[in-house]
Amino acid sequence: MAVFSALLSWASQAFLFLLVLLFIALLGYCAYIKYIHLKYDHIPGPPRDSFFLGHTATLLRVMKDEKVVNDKFLEWAETYGTVYRINFLHSIIVFTTCPDTTKEVLMSPKYSKDKFLHDRLFNLFGQRFLGDGLVTARDHGQWYKQRRIMDPAFSSLYLRGLMGTFNERAEKLMEKLSEVADSKTEANMLQLVNCVTLDVIAKVAFGVDLNLLQQSSPFPKAIETCLKGMMYNIRDAMFQYKPKNWTFINEVREACRLLRKTGALWIHERKTAMHNGDEVPKDILTQIIKTAGKEESMTKEDEEFMLDNFVTFFIAGQETTANQLAFCIQELARHPDILEKVRKEVDDVVGMKQDISYDDLGKLGYLNQVLKETLRVYPTAPGTSREIVEDMIIDGIYIPGGFICIFSTYVSSRMEKFFKDPLTFDPDRFHPDAPKPYYCYYPFALGPRSCLGQNFAQMEAKVVMAKLLQRYDFTLVPGQSFDILDTGTLRPKSGVVCTISHRKYKN
Repeated sequence: MAVFSALLSWASQAFLFLLVLLFIALLGYCAYIKYIHLKYDHIPGPPRDSFFLGHTATLLRVMKDEKVVNDKFLEWAETYGTVYRINFLHSIIVFTTCPDTTKEVLMSPKYSKDKFLHDRLFNLFGQRFLGDGLVTARDHGQWYKQRRIMDPAFSSLYLRGLMGTFNERAEKLMEKLSEVADSKTEANMLQLVNCVTLDVIAKVAFGVDLNLLQQSSPFPKAIETCLKGMMYNIRDAMFQYKPKNWTFINEVREACRLLRKTGALWIHERKTAMHNGDEVPKDILTQIIKTAGKEESMTKEDEEFMLDNFVTFFIAGQETTANQLAFCIQELARHPDILEKVRKEVDDVVGMKQDISYDDLGKLGYLNQVLKETLRVYPTAPGTSREIVEDMIIDGIYIPGGFICIFSTYVSSRMEKFFKDPLTFDPDRFHPDAPKPYYCYYPFALGPRSCLGQNFAQMEAKVVMAKLLQRYDFTLVPGQSFDILDTGTLRPKSGVVCTISHRKYKN
């Protein structure tokens, strides 16, 4: 009994000591948050929702209401000016629309991707996702090595050779639309272009025929699940600790495993075929493996990087282009005058040809303007961020180093100060003789970390749109919204549901 009493006394003292330590730690953390507030509160910004969580509650409300987080950022930019701050726990995030700062930071290699975003994209709920691939790598040397390996696969000479595949896959969409037109049913254009862009990236990049317009595949659902999980992982620090979310979290982990397992299999099969001297497709995967083999050393870590980039290309090479195409179709259907003008250009350049050539793409200047304007109003990847270590002055406001700086092309592209009547869809903004936007339009980011696949994406988008305009009339089904669904990337909420009919040519 005496021993039990002694143990109980010891346990109670230990528990009390632990409570005291936790209390001291909490006080220390509170003091640190207060220090951060004092350090940065001279910067304009909206009132915090709470001392600890900062502005988290506001952003969670926006997500719960299925609104676009970037619209809240736009509202704050118009209220507080070219630079403002928001708080997450002890972290400070500075938003800026200042063109000079945008140029200074994004055009320089010395500002790395921020650690917070890296960590949230490296893993999704404990399962490796984008890892240290091109989008997330923070170390410049590590990133530069990967970019050097990837660059040849995206050169203009190499992309020119992919026109056959672009035409072939776009032709399958035209066949599907012919079925829709003949059956007089409605078409969800977002779903259809999603199938095409995923078909294209699988074929062009990895030599795999998915044929998603004719058969089912787990990949579209896996990509959608990963993107949704990515959004919650970035914006809600407590998401994974709520039991009601655990079923979804397991689905996200399984989706990540599927994508990485598939990538490992395809890379292994291609390497084996190349080692055995078999004939292999001249696609991006072959090019990457060949270029990587010329490196002085390829470590196990480098192999993992290849898998990281497989997932990056598989998702980014499909999702953003599909969303751009869907938004473009939506806006052309809403603006008959613009539709008529771009269709006339396609008729003049392409005529009745089935295969569109690389040279044809260069002549489709107005279509290029339409696609650029689509990305201005609906940038499918709405922004980027950098970690700023040293002190900085932005538009006359001194900001101590140690903050994350976010640049949103969505926000700047929708501001009256940069674009007159910003919500009006007007491709003439990008006419060759029009004044060029000064570091306020960057749907593919800017500088050394700009999107490697932007030429690939725009070639694909032009081929698909040119064939669609050449062959079909499309009309939006009444009653659908023109709202944006924010899943990290931006997509049309209603899916752009259209009635399709074969185009009637005038004699």
